[in-house]
Amino acid sequence: MGRREDWRKVLESEVERWSELPYDQLASALQDVQVYEVEFESKRYQVEVQLLENTGRYLHVMVAVDDGSLPESILPLTHSFIREADAE
Repeated sequence: MGRREDWRKVLESEVERWSELPYDQLASALQDVQVYEVEFESKRYQVEVQLLENTGRYLHVMVAVDDGSLPESILPLTHSFIREADAE
């Protein structure tokens, strides 16, 4: 399995984790960019989660994953998702 395929598994897991958060909790957690490491199959990966848009109606969130290796990590795998505000 290639390096980027490993990244994809980590990306899918992190997108699932973040996209399950309620709107208010997600907005609060992403007031600042979140950068951290996770371990998957005995390897370490760098994750960045960033709020791209906060319109009051929805949050647009980007998740990026790489393993810190150069030059591959110059272009991490990314995915973005929309979390709509809870109906009041």
